[in-house]
Amino acid sequence: MIEIPEAIVLAKQINETVLGKRINNVIAAQSPHKFAWYYGDPEDYKKLLTGKVINGASSVGGYIDITADDVVVLFGDGINLRLHSENEKRPPKHQLLIEFEGNMAISASVQMYGGIWCFKNGQFDNPYYLNAKEKPSPISDKFNREYYNSILSKPGVEKLSAKALLATEQRIPGLGNGTLQDILFNAKIHPKKKVSSFTQNDNESLYLSIKSTLEEMIMQGGRDTERDLFGNFGSYKTKVSKNTVNKQCDVCGNIIVKEAYLGGSIYYCPCCQDLGK
Repeated sequence: MIEIPEAIVLAKQINETVLGKRINNVIAAQSPHKFAWYYGDPEDYKKLLTGKVINGASSVGGYIDITADDVVVLFGDGINLRLHSENEKRPPKHQLLIEFEGNMAISASVQMYGGIWCFKNGQFDNPYYLNAKEKPSPISDKFNREYYNSILSKPGVEKLSAKALLATEQRIPGLGNGTLQDILFNAKIHPKKKVSSFTQNDNESLYLSIKSTLEEMIMQGGRDTERDLFGNFGSYKTKVSKNTVNKQCDVCGNIIVKEAYLGGSIYYCPCCQDLGK
């Protein structure tokens, strides 16, 4: 799933490959998908986009935001994006295909669920998108200790677990259940640990880990559980994930555990992230 590191990497790759290119053709909703979400009628996307020029791509939390003149193409966290060269066969199934001058193309396909939105600039009023645009990225200077402490001091936050703090209510847009696993591991905090039991050291460790872990994931081209625009897995080796469950912890040698928690999975080392600590 696309989270902050992948959104940044994908936006950079889009800028490196199709920036300035004109859109020649658009095919939307060719393969019906029950959980593919569109803005308006996807049949209108061809008219909206054909002839437009790609001005740039950027990450907005976990979204990839592409501007094409006065139109925005927005991709959410459940989308697989792939670049196709001029001679490459197009995938038979996709929810959006954008073809450019020179016959290069980008396809978007939905995994379990995901949003593919196309709209005139300023037209989209999705609250999650607007929230992600408003709040500072955790890798920016604006996400400082004062801002971080303001998140922790909100009413009711003390009752939350560490996972709920990071992954619910869009407190940090784009930081989800994937990236939080290594953030908590590096901070030595158990995913179920209550914020009310955080020590000052826990608070500081978590703040530093949010920044350093995300920056490392970005520098290494995303996580090794997710693919980039070219179909390659990221080079960042996750420490606690589906790739390491039931394997030895690199730090202490204990076995990495997987549990169901808060509607998803958590991965952790029971020694390095002792719930009692």
